[in-house]
Amino acid sequence: MKLVMFDMDGTLIDTAALITEHMTTTFVGAGLEPPTPAQSRRVIGLSLPQAMLHLLGSDDNELAERLAEDYRRHYRASLVSAEGREGLFPGAREALDLLRARADTLLGIATGKGLHGVHRLIQLHDIAEHFSTLQTPDHNPSKPHPGMMLRAMDETGAEKQSTVIIGDTTFDMKMGKAAGTKTIGVTWGYHHADELVEAGADLLVDDYAALPAAIDRVLET
Repeated sequence: MKLVMFDMDGTLIDTAALITEHMTTTFVGAGLEPPTPAQSRRVIGLSLPQAMLHLLGSDDNELAERLAEDYRRHYRASLVSAEGREGLFPGAREALDLLRARADTLLGIATGKGLHGVHRLIQLHDIAEHFSTLQTPDHNPSKPHPGMMLRAMDETGAEKQSTVIIGDTTFDMKMGKAAGTKTIGVTWGYHHADELVEAGADLLVDDYAALPAAIDRVLET
């Protein structure tokens, strides 16, 4: 079986505006200088505590954990008015449907988002049945550690040479390479294309229409 793993934020789901907004609210609420939107986008994909450490530029784990919890609280409180602000990227649903229909392919998620948020979003978009494995920081180390990919392969029985991660950040590419799998970078997300290539992307795609053929290509080499 082929295993096709997807990142969420910046790859499947367009949440940049919400994330940067709540990063600002979190830091201001703690009396700290808020990160710029560009800085916030750079850490999307990491687990929240790791993202906070990067933005703080320190190793203050206690503060990072506190900021992460404040961020979660702000995000949960905003969901009442967040309708339409967590949409799938254009073409994502069609690509997922096509890949799910393949008898030799399993789909999964590897994301820095918490498991509760993953369940909420895949139910919101009616794609929960598409995925055979969900990997999050709830039970894995943060990207770029290969744990999410290794656990997904263990759960599904997929081999490294038959597994690929689809993502928009260098964290995704490095995670895939560390796990020994193939990697496809998407250019509509939050890290630049040249960074994805430098981090180990086997291929780049510019839209979802090109993704199924790209998957076939990398898993055949």
